[in-house]
Amino acid sequence: MVDTVNTQIRTSRWLLPVLLTVQFLVSLDMSVVNVALPDIRTGLGFDAGALAWVVNAYALTFGGLLMLGGRLADVVGRRRILIAGFVVFGVASLVGGLAQAPGQLVAARAVQGVGAALLSPVALALITVNYPAGTARSRALGMWGAAGAAGGAVGVLAGGLLTDWFGWRSVMLVNVPVVAAVLVAVRPAVPADQRGAGGRPRLDALGALLVTAGTSLLVLGLVRTETYGWTAWQSLGVLGAAAVLLAAFAVTETRVKQPLLRLGILARGPVLAANVFALLMSAGQFAAFYFTSLYLQQVLDYGPTAAGCAFLPFCAGVVAGSVIAARTVGRYGAGALLVVGGLLGAAGFAWFAAAMAVDGGFLLSVLGPSAVASVGIGMCFVPLGTAATTGVTPEETGMASGLLNTSRQVGGAVGLGVLVTVAASAGDGAEGAQGLVDGYAAAYWVATGLLAVAAAAAGFLYGRGAPPAQTPAGEESSKKNGERVDPGVARSTQG
Repeated sequence: MVDTVNTQIRTSRWLLPVLLTVQFLVSLDMSVVNVALPDIRTGLGFDAGALAWVVNAYALTFGGLLMLGGRLADVVGRRRILIAGFVVFGVASLVGGLAQAPGQLVAARAVQGVGAALLSPVALALITVNYPAGTARSRALGMWGAAGAAGGAVGVLAGGLLTDWFGWRSVMLVNVPVVAAVLVAVRPAVPADQRGAGGRPRLDALGALLVTAGTSLLVLGLVRTETYGWTAWQSLGVLGAAAVLLAAFAVTETRVKQPLLRLGILARGPVLAANVFALLMSAGQFAAFYFTSLYLQQVLDYGPTAAGCAFLPFCAGVVAGSVIAARTVGRYGAGALLVVGGLLGAAGFAWFAAAMAVDGGFLLSVLGPSAVASVGIGMCFVPLGTAATTGVTPEETGMASGLLNTSRQVGGAVGLGVLVTVAASAGDGAEGAQGLVDGYAAAYWVATGLLAVAAAAAGFLYGRGAPPAQTPAGEESSKKNGERVDPGVARSTQG
């Protein structure tokens, strides 16, 4: 009995740090190489066209394999997939740091994306399964969301510092000791995989092939629009093929007994609301990071390290917003927080658009709007994680987590592709820095609209769909303490 109790204490103590490290690393490596790209080009002899694949190769495999990674966690076991993901990610980081040719680095980045696609959905699934609905899960989801935002913001700063002090290889090699340390903690921290009464589900091989190919082609097509434009056959052909494959995937999933994605989970209003919201929010948020970085460096003449430091207030705001959401989601409900957070994020993006100027200052053009937008976005992570797994059985948490992460990743790719086009078109009317500012402001106005639509969609969809399950005992106990528990929060562990 003593050993069992000690194991539970040890697990509860180390599980969340392991899962937060997952989210931090995955987000970090989406941005950490950006500042190092000029040094990478010089060091390995990249040509201008191929250099973008240092970023795109990671995004392509990460986005394309998220659904498969989430379902593998259900089928193979969450701890096994977590360990496998860390090993793949760590080895790829080491190979990338030692690369001697452009092709080696691009291949390493692609394999890094594979590891990230295994890690990211299993982290959310483990939070859902191991933390009871209510305060404990809300706190864990808040920290999970903050870790992701911190990874993206710190990645920009770390990329500049590491490149300046230790060279571009350090942005890859820095992952290796972190992964090694976390691997030591995984086995005692993460609960062992156990079979349910009905055994583990089978993997839908055809569905996995179709969704992986379809999503990968979708991300590839969106990436190619930056080079060829939206109307070129090089873009339309790839996007058309992606649409055909994803349509075939949807049809296939209705005809197999154990699908990779059970489309019925989208019949629940909270799940549908979470994925639509994540798609739209990420479309605006990812592009906002991109254009803010360009504005700081190309208009305000910030260096790489200074530009990275300018993102730290945004990171702090996300943490603050996550704390607010964790403390209030039980009282006001996940749906209400998505609406409020989305509108606050839209207000911050509108401030960015209105205050962007050639002679803009940090306080008015960057810090102020960052504070508003970041708190709003931070408020959304807790209700997103809660809503995305509402009514989902433990055997399908990886499925639901993979779907949410896919929505976020695809939304980011779509948003960046569209808003880059918007910025380029809006900036054609002026020259030099003014043209850049006009383009960035236009992109921010579109991002404002995306966040506003996301908030409206959450308000409309959240309470619709499948009827609610019975109120569990945990909700009643919370009510006795004078706190109203959101039905989505209370039901998130029930089928």
